Amino acid sequence: MKFLLTNDDGIHTPGLLALKQELSKLGKVYPVAPDRPRSATGHSITLHKPLRAIPVTLADGSSAWASNGTPSDCVVLGLSDLIGCKPDMVVSGINPGPNLGEDLTYSGTVSAAMEGTILGVPSFAISVAGQEVTDFAPAARFAVRLAKAVAAHHLPPYTFLNVNVPAVAEEEIRGSVITRQARRKYKGRLEKRIDPRGMEYYWLGGELLNEGSLTGTDVEAIQQNCISITPVHLDLTQHEFLEEMKAWDI
Repeated sequence: MKFLLTNDDGIHTPGLLALKQELSKLGKVYPVAPDRPRSATGHSITLHKPLRAIPVTLADGSSAWASNGTPSDCVVLGLSDLIGCKPDMVVSGINPGPNLGEDLTYSGTVSAAMEGTILGVPSFAISVAGQEVTDFAPAARFAVRLAKAVAAHHLPPYTFLNVNVPAVAEEEIRGSVITRQARRKYKGRLEKRIDPRGMEYYWLGGELLNEGSLTGTDVEAIQQNCISITPVHLDLTQHEFLEEMKAWDI
């Protein structure tokens, strides 16, 4: 098997290296990732400056490419030119920190898997749902199992997988579950501050609040120390409302 590997945290992160080393047991891995952190870039692409890809060496001595672009740019660069072949799969991660609920719309990690799907390659994104991650090996080993399953069963068109692994010891993980996306939002999202010169500035953040039932969601799975696997479809149409809206007098 051949894999295009990317992330949104940078080419030299331990999560990417752990994932690369485990996927290498299945075949050839081509890492193409940003040259610096690109968290929360969403599905952005670069249109107003030149894109560059520089050969680099990872900590284990293997070859990779670092780009000044976004995670989605890295997927395009890899598939269109750098790796010289069509991979069997695009894998994005391992991201430190959860990508649950509405995080999907902001996440560069998830958007890289989305870009792979748009370009016709089976894809998944994988994150560890903790901010202080020291061991990426359990998530990397699960990624290998999932890659085998995706290769065996295939994904429907325009569908990718978003995976979140609980940030606990491997023996504490209580299996994996197929989940739906939870509803969550940030409360008090914009904070106004004053800098040392008396000038106003703003800091984005806020407290995360869950909305609605968590039953069967990615958030519930992580709370129960289960790996969450959410199939995500690229069609954002609200089909249930489509026919009703046709009756509007517009």
